Amino acid sequence: MPDGDNTPTGLIEKVGGTPLLKLPRLARSLPRGVEVYAKAEHLNPGGSVKDRAALAMILDGERTGRLTPGKVLLDATSGNTGIAYAMIGAARGYRVRLCLPANANVKRTLRIYGAELIETDPRDGFDAPQRLAQRLAAEEPETYFYPNQYDNPANWRAHYDTTAPEIWEQTGGRVTHFLSGVGTSGTFTGTVRRLRELKPSLKAVLMQPDSPLHGLEGMRHVETSILPGIFDAALADERVEVSTEEAQAVARRLALEEGLFVGVSSGANVAAALRYGEGLPRGSVVVTVLCDGGGRYLSEEFWGEGV
Repeated sequence: MPDGDNTPTGLIEKVGGTPLLKLPRLARSLPRGVEVYAKAEHLNPGGSVKDRAALAMILDGERTGRLTPGKVLLDATSGNTGIAYAMIGAARGYRVRLCLPANANVKRTLRIYGAELIETDPRDGFDAPQRLAQRLAAEEPETYFYPNQYDNPANWRAHYDTTAPEIWEQTGGRVTHFLSGVGTSGTFTGTVRRLRELKPSLKAVLMQPDSPLHGLEGMRHVETSILPGIFDAALADERVEVSTEEAQAVARRLALEEGLFVGVSSGANVAAALRYGEGLPRGSVVVTVLCDGGGRYLSEEFWGEGV
Protein backbone atom coordinates (compact mmCIF):
# COMPACT_ATOMS: atom_id res chain seq x y z
CA MET A 1 0.00 0.00 0.00
CA PRO A 2 1.15 3.58 -0.54
CA ASP A 3 3.60 5.12 1.89
CA GLY A 4 2.57 8.00 4.11
CA ASP A 5 5.55 10.12 3.09
CA ASN A 6 7.31 11.15 -0.10
CA THR A 7 9.85 8.34 -0.09
CA PRO A 8 10.07 6.76 -3.58
CA THR A 9 8.51 3.30 -3.74
CA GLY A 10 8.23 0.49 -6.24
CA LEU A 11 5.24 -0.22 -8.44
CA ILE A 12 3.51 -2.73 -6.17
CA GLU A 13 3.54 -0.32 -3.23
CA LYS A 14 1.29 1.95 -5.29
CA VAL A 15 -1.51 -0.63 -5.55
CA GLY A 16 -4.47 0.31 -3.35
CA GLY A 17 -5.05 3.35 -1.21
CA THR A 18 -7.49 4.74 -3.79
CA PRO A 19 -9.74 7.70 -2.94
CA LEU A 20 -13.41 7.41 -2.07
CA LEU A 21 -15.34 9.93 -4.14
CA LYS A 22 -18.71 11.49 -3.48
CA LEU A 23 -21.03 11.87 -6.48
CA PRO A 24 -22.82 15.16 -5.73
CA ARG A 25 -24.38 15.75 -9.16
CA LEU A 26 -25.53 12.25 -10.03
CA ALA A 27 -26.90 11.71 -6.52
CA ARG A 28 -28.67 15.05 -6.21
CA SER A 29 -32.11 13.49 -6.83
CA LEU A 30 -31.78 11.01 -3.98
CA PRO A 31 -33.73 11.49 -0.73
CA ARG A 32 -32.20 14.02 1.64
CA GLY A 33 -29.56 12.46 3.85
CA VAL A 34 -28.74 9.53 1.51
CA GLU A 35 -25.11 9.56 0.33
CA VAL A 36 -23.47 7.61 -2.50
CA TYR A 37 -19.70 7.18 -2.78
CA ALA A 38 -17.52 5.40 -5.34
CA LYS A 39 -14.15 3.78 -4.67
CA ALA A 40 -11.90 5.08 -7.44
CA GLU A 41 -10.20 1.78 -8.34
CA HIS A 42 -9.50 3.05 -11.86
CA LEU A 43 -6.67 5.06 -10.26
CA ASN A 44 -4.63 1.96 -9.44
CA PRO A 45 -1.34 1.68 -11.43
CA GLY A 46 -2.81 -0.82 -13.88
CA GLY A 47 -6.05 1.12 -14.16
CA SER A 48 -8.45 -1.22 -12.39
CA VAL A 49 -9.63 -2.87 -9.21
CA LYS A 50 -7.97 -6.09 -10.39
CA ASP A 51 -4.51 -4.79 -9.48
CA ARG A 52 -5.26 -5.70 -5.86
CA ALA A 53 -6.19 -9.32 -6.50
CA ALA A 54 -3.48 -9.96 -9.10
CA LEU A 55 -0.81 -8.66 -6.76
CA ALA A 56 -2.14 -10.71 -3.84
CA MET A 57 -2.22 -13.91 -5.92
CA ILE A 58 1.30 -13.38 -7.26
CA LEU A 59 2.73 -12.65 -3.82
CA ASP A 60 0.90 -15.67 -2.40
CA GLY A 61 2.37 -17.83 -5.18
CA GLU A 62 5.85 -16.61 -4.28
CA ARG A 63 5.33 -17.19 -0.56
CA THR A 64 4.03 -20.73 -1.06
CA GLY A 65 6.72 -21.67 -3.60
CA ARG A 66 4.22 -22.28 -6.40
CA LEU A 67 5.59 -19.32 -8.38
CA THR A 68 9.33 -19.54 -8.92
CA PRO A 69 11.74 -17.97 -11.44
CA GLY A 70 11.29 -19.63 -14.82
CA LYS A 71 7.63 -20.54 -14.36
CA VAL A 72 5.05 -18.97 -16.67
CA LEU A 73 2.06 -17.26 -15.07
CA LEU A 74 -1.05 -18.62 -16.81
CA ASP A 75 -4.65 -17.61 -16.27
CA ALA A 76 -7.91 -16.75 -17.99
CA THR A 77 -9.09 -13.16 -18.15
CA SER A 78 -11.63 -10.90 -19.76
CA GLY A 79 -9.20 -8.03 -19.57
CA ASN A 80 -8.45 -6.20 -16.34
CA THR A 81 -6.89 -9.02 -14.33
CA GLY A 82 -4.78 -9.82 -17.38
CA ILE A 83 -3.46 -6.27 -17.50
CA ALA A 84 -2.63 -6.45 -13.80
CA TYR A 85 -0.87 -9.81 -14.23
CA ALA A 86 1.08 -8.51 -17.22
CA MET A 87 2.08 -5.27 -15.48
CA ILE A 88 3.19 -6.94 -12.25
CA GLY A 89 4.77 -9.83 -14.13
CA ALA A 90 6.88 -7.38 -16.13
CA ALA A 91 7.90 -5.59 -12.95
CA ARG A 92 8.88 -8.85 -11.21
CA GLY A 93 10.42 -10.65 -14.18
CA TYR A 94 7.82 -13.32 -14.98
CA ARG A 95 6.50 -14.46 -18.36
CA VAL A 96 2.72 -14.12 -18.54
CA ARG A 97 0.44 -16.19 -20.79
CA LEU A 98 -3.27 -15.36 -20.88
CA CYS A 99 -6.38 -17.02 -22.29
CA LEU A 100 -9.02 -14.52 -23.35
CA PRO A 101 -11.78 -13.98 -25.93
CA ALA A 102 -10.57 -12.83 -29.34
CA ASN A 103 -12.82 -9.75 -29.15
CA ALA A 104 -11.39 -8.49 -25.83
CA ASN A 105 -10.69 -4.75 -25.86
CA VAL A 106 -7.35 -4.99 -24.08
CA LYS A 107 -5.21 -7.16 -26.35
CA ARG A 108 -2.96 -4.33 -27.49
CA THR A 109 -2.30 -3.22 -23.91
CA LEU A 110 -1.47 -6.78 -22.87
CA ARG A 111 1.02 -7.15 -25.70
CA ILE A 112 2.68 -3.85 -24.78
CA TYR A 113 3.38 -5.35 -21.35
CA GLY A 114 4.80 -8.45 -23.06
CA ALA A 115 2.00 -10.90 -22.33
CA GLU A 116 1.50 -13.89 -24.63
CA LEU A 117 -2.14 -14.32 -25.68
CA ILE A 118 -4.14 -17.46 -26.42
CA GLU A 119 -7.46 -16.38 -27.91
CA THR A 120 -10.80 -18.18 -27.74
CA ASP A 121 -13.82 -17.81 -30.01
CA PRO A 122 -16.15 -15.17 -28.50
CA ARG A 123 -19.10 -17.35 -29.53
CA ASP A 124 -17.91 -19.95 -27.02
CA GLY A 125 -18.85 -17.61 -24.20
CA PHE A 126 -17.44 -15.95 -21.11
CA ASP A 127 -16.23 -19.23 -19.56
CA ALA A 128 -14.27 -20.63 -22.54
CA PRO A 129 -10.94 -18.97 -21.57
CA GLN A 130 -11.29 -20.38 -18.06
CA ARG A 131 -11.77 -23.92 -19.35
CA LEU A 132 -8.78 -23.56 -21.69
CA ALA A 133 -6.47 -22.28 -18.94
CA GLN A 134 -7.50 -25.15 -16.66
CA ARG A 135 -6.66 -27.68 -19.37
CA LEU A 136 -3.28 -26.17 -20.20
CA ALA A 137 -2.29 -25.99 -16.54
CA ALA A 138 -3.27 -29.61 -16.00
CA GLU A 139 -1.29 -30.75 -19.04
CA GLU A 140 1.94 -28.92 -18.07
CA PRO A 141 1.99 -28.36 -14.28
CA GLU A 142 5.77 -27.92 -14.21
CA THR A 143 5.61 -25.13 -16.79
CA TYR A 144 2.87 -23.01 -15.32
CA PHE A 145 1.93 -21.13 -12.20
CA TYR A 146 -1.85 -21.13 -12.51
CA PRO A 147 -3.30 -18.76 -9.89
CA ASN A 148 -6.86 -19.46 -11.09
CA GLN A 149 -8.36 -16.14 -10.10
CA TYR A 150 -11.87 -17.62 -9.97
CA ASP A 151 -11.09 -20.09 -7.18
CA ASN A 152 -8.10 -18.53 -5.40
CA PRO A 153 -8.80 -17.32 -1.83
CA ALA A 154 -5.98 -14.78 -2.17
CA ASN A 155 -8.30 -12.96 -4.60
CA TRP A 156 -10.99 -12.14 -2.05
CA ARG A 157 -8.45 -11.81 0.76
CA ALA A 158 -6.91 -8.86 -1.10
CA HIS A 159 -10.16 -6.95 -0.61
CA TYR A 160 -10.71 -8.24 2.92
CA ASP A 161 -7.25 -6.97 3.88
CA THR A 162 -7.18 -3.68 1.95
CA THR A 163 -10.36 -2.48 0.20
CA ALA A 164 -12.74 -2.95 3.12
CA PRO A 165 -10.50 -1.33 5.77
CA GLU A 166 -9.95 1.62 3.42
CA ILE A 167 -13.72 2.07 2.96
CA TRP A 168 -14.26 1.80 6.69
CA GLU A 169 -11.66 4.45 7.43
CA GLN A 170 -12.71 6.75 4.57
CA THR A 171 -16.37 6.75 5.68
CA GLY A 172 -15.48 7.04 9.36
CA GLY A 173 -17.35 3.77 9.90
CA ARG A 174 -20.59 5.27 8.52
CA VAL A 175 -20.93 2.91 5.55
CA THR A 176 -24.33 1.17 5.65
CA HIS A 177 -24.46 -0.50 2.22
CA PHE A 178 -21.86 -1.95 -0.12
CA LEU A 179 -22.87 -2.59 -3.74
CA SER A 180 -20.94 -4.10 -6.64
CA GLY A 181 -21.22 -6.51 -9.52
CA VAL A 182 -19.28 -9.75 -9.70
CA GLY A 183 -16.77 -11.08 -12.21
CA THR A 184 -14.50 -13.33 -10.18
CA SER A 185 -16.45 -12.00 -7.15
CA GLY A 186 -13.30 -11.21 -5.18
CA THR A 187 -14.21 -7.55 -4.64
CA PHE A 188 -17.72 -8.34 -3.45
CA THR A 189 -16.82 -11.36 -1.33
CA GLY A 190 -13.78 -9.96 0.43
CA THR A 191 -15.12 -6.46 1.01
CA VAL A 192 -18.46 -7.64 2.37
CA ARG A 193 -16.92 -10.22 4.69
CA ARG A 194 -14.63 -7.68 6.33
CA LEU A 195 -17.18 -4.86 6.51
CA ARG A 196 -19.67 -7.26 8.11
CA GLU A 197 -17.13 -8.01 10.83
CA LEU A 198 -16.77 -4.28 11.44
CA LYS A 199 -20.52 -3.56 11.14
CA PRO A 200 -22.81 -6.62 11.33
CA SER A 201 -25.77 -4.52 10.14
CA LEU A 202 -24.09 -3.76 6.79
CA LYS A 203 -26.30 -4.55 3.80
CA ALA A 204 -24.64 -6.13 0.76
CA VAL A 205 -26.22 -5.49 -2.64
CA LEU A 206 -25.25 -7.47 -5.72
CA MET A 207 -25.42 -5.70 -9.09
CA GLN A 208 -25.85 -7.96 -12.09
CA PRO A 209 -26.66 -7.57 -15.79
CA ASP A 210 -30.35 -7.87 -16.57
CA SER A 211 -29.88 -10.75 -19.03
CA PRO A 212 -27.37 -13.47 -19.95
CA LEU A 213 -26.59 -11.61 -23.20
CA HIS A 214 -25.24 -8.24 -22.15
CA GLY A 215 -22.51 -5.70 -22.80
CA LEU A 216 -21.15 -5.30 -19.26
CA GLU A 217 -17.67 -6.66 -19.90
CA GLY A 218 -16.35 -8.72 -17.01
CA MET A 219 -19.67 -8.83 -15.13
CA ARG A 220 -21.51 -12.12 -14.57
CA HIS A 221 -25.19 -12.89 -14.89
CA VAL A 222 -25.24 -15.10 -11.82
CA GLU A 223 -28.06 -17.46 -12.79
CA THR A 224 -26.54 -18.47 -16.12
CA SER A 225 -22.75 -18.36 -15.58
CA ILE A 226 -20.24 -20.82 -14.21
CA LEU A 227 -19.85 -19.33 -10.75
CA PRO A 228 -16.38 -18.79 -9.30
CA GLY A 229 -15.43 -21.02 -6.41
CA ILE A 230 -14.81 -18.01 -4.20
CA PHE A 231 -18.30 -16.58 -4.75
CA ASP A 232 -20.56 -16.72 -1.71
CA ALA A 233 -24.13 -16.00 -2.83
CA ALA A 234 -25.32 -15.97 0.79
CA LEU A 235 -23.49 -12.68 1.36
CA ALA A 236 -25.93 -10.75 -0.84
CA ASP A 237 -28.97 -9.30 0.90
CA GLU A 238 -30.47 -7.98 -2.33
CA ARG A 239 -29.82 -7.83 -6.06
CA VAL A 240 -30.24 -4.99 -8.53
CA GLU A 241 -30.32 -5.70 -12.26
CA VAL A 242 -28.96 -3.14 -14.72
CA SER A 243 -29.30 -3.07 -18.49
CA THR A 244 -26.34 -2.44 -20.76
CA GLU A 245 -27.99 0.74 -22.05
CA GLU A 246 -28.51 2.13 -18.53
CA ALA A 247 -24.89 1.36 -17.61
CA GLN A 248 -23.63 3.08 -20.75
CA ALA A 249 -25.78 6.14 -20.08
CA VAL A 250 -24.47 6.47 -16.52
CA ALA A 251 -20.87 5.99 -17.70
CA ARG A 252 -21.39 8.95 -20.04
CA ARG A 253 -22.94 10.98 -17.20
CA LEU A 254 -20.03 10.20 -14.89
CA ALA A 255 -17.68 11.77 -17.42
CA LEU A 256 -19.88 14.76 -18.25
CA GLU A 257 -21.20 15.57 -14.77
CA GLU A 258 -18.57 14.29 -12.34
CA GLY A 259 -15.40 14.38 -14.48
CA LEU A 260 -14.89 10.64 -14.03
CA PHE A 261 -13.97 8.80 -17.24
CA VAL A 262 -14.68 5.19 -16.33
CA GLY A 263 -15.84 1.99 -17.99
CA VAL A 264 -19.28 0.50 -18.43
CA SER A 265 -19.08 -1.83 -15.42
CA SER A 266 -18.43 1.27 -13.31
CA GLY A 267 -21.47 2.85 -14.90
CA ALA A 268 -23.49 -0.23 -14.02
CA ASN A 269 -22.40 -0.14 -10.38
CA VAL A 270 -23.23 3.55 -10.05
CA ALA A 271 -26.56 3.13 -11.87
CA ALA A 272 -27.52 0.37 -9.44
CA ALA A 273 -26.37 2.40 -6.43
CA LEU A 274 -28.41 5.43 -7.50
CA ARG A 275 -31.55 3.41 -8.19
CA TYR A 276 -31.18 1.45 -4.96
CA GLY A 277 -30.55 4.64 -3.00
CA GLU A 278 -33.94 6.03 -3.98
CA GLY A 279 -35.63 3.78 -1.43
CA LEU A 280 -33.21 4.22 1.47
CA PRO A 281 -33.76 6.17 4.69
CA ARG A 282 -31.88 9.24 5.84
CA GLY A 283 -28.40 8.43 7.11
CA SER A 284 -27.73 5.71 4.55
CA VAL A 285 -24.20 5.66 3.12
CA VAL A 286 -23.86 3.56 -0.03
CA VAL A 287 -20.41 2.66 -1.34
CA THR A 288 -19.80 1.19 -4.78
CA VAL A 289 -16.79 0.65 -7.04
CA LEU A 290 -15.41 2.34 -10.14
CA CYS A 291 -13.88 -0.83 -11.57
CA ASP A 292 -11.71 0.62 -14.33
CA GLY A 293 -11.06 3.61 -16.56
CA GLY A 294 -12.89 4.39 -19.77
CA GLY A 295 -9.81 4.74 -21.96
CA ARG A 296 -9.67 1.05 -22.82
CA TYR A 297 -13.22 1.23 -24.23
CA LEU A 298 -12.82 4.16 -26.59
CA SER A 299 -13.77 2.03 -29.58
CA GLU A 300 -17.28 1.54 -28.17
CA GLU A 301 -19.89 3.51 -30.10
CA PHE A 302 -22.05 4.40 -27.09
CA TRP A 303 -19.73 7.30 -26.12
CA GLY A 304 -21.31 9.27 -28.95
CA GLU A 305 -20.43 10.94 -32.22
CA GLY A 306 -17.13 12.75 -32.48
CA VAL A 307 -15.36 10.63 -29.86
